[in-house]
Amino acid sequence: MKRMYLICNLISGKAAIGSQLANIINMFTEAGYEVTVHPTQEKGDGTSAAEYACGSDFDILVCCGGDGTLSEVISGCMKAEKAVPIGYIPAGSTNDFARSLGIPKSTLAAAEAIINGKPELCDIGKMGNRYFTYIAAFGAFTEVSYQTAQPVKNVLGHAAYILNGMLSLTKIRTSRMRVEYDDQFIEDDFLYGMVTNSTSVAKLLSMPNMEKDDGLFEVTLIRKPKNIIELQHIITGLTNFELGAEKKYFYHFRSSEVTITCLEEEPVPWTIDGEYGGCEAVNTIKNLRRALTFILPG
Repeated sequence: MKRMYLICNLISGKAAIGSQLANIINMFTEAGYEVTVHPTQEKGDGTSAAEYACGSDFDILVCCGGDGTLSEVISGCMKAEKAVPIGYIPAGSTNDFARSLGIPKSTLAAAEAIINGKPELCDIGKMGNRYFTYIAAFGAFTEVSYQTAQPVKNVLGHAAYILNGMLSLTKIRTSRMRVEYDDQFIEDDFLYGMVTNSTSVAKLLSMPNMEKDDGLFEVTLIRKPKNIIELQHIITGLTNFELGAEKKYFYHFRSSEVTITCLEEEPVPWTIDGEYGGCEAVNTIKNLRRALTFILPG
């Protein structure tokens, strides 16, 4: 009998996973798995649980939760000597990475996709000593995801991010940054910057050319608006799920590694997969090509 370690965050999204957990376990058991369940207890618990699973002869590790929970699980797998294949049941408010991988929104459909899926190698990002699945970002709105309380996310879902983002408009600041990649560099004042491995980010931006295993990030940098009209153009582009046709407002390129240096006296905060990512002045972000195996829909 195959052994499965199921890590679940019972408060992700609208905390609905609890009502489906018995059905999920039953599905996996019927499919021939001996299931060990670990509900996360606190921040960071997903990382230690995943590392334990990888070192305990389990055949598969399944993560049930949001982007933040998956990011913790990924970190644990990357720290382990030998990672096991990963299945993902998205249960958060945005689930950007799941959307990129074609994983169904429905909890039970996602579980079925794990049972009948196939293993595929996927890229993983690394910033400093931290790993991420789909985004590392700085600038406007980056504090929204990790400063929005989980009960608010559970009640309002994705709208919680939009509302908190609107409230943060009054606090917008830009930063002078130097961006180095592929023997090139950019120096400019930026409102926002992100390094992504996802087809979408918080349902606000669309990256249709993303490939899960090509070893390349999508890097998008939004320049400082000169006036309120330009700021409105940028916000309109974001809310329309793309940056719009006015390319003068941003830089966009693909690279396997990028170093971003904050030239301000006070470094800007970063977010990694929706969690606080620190305030280092210099950050080198690397794409670890085909670093982990996911079980994805066939």
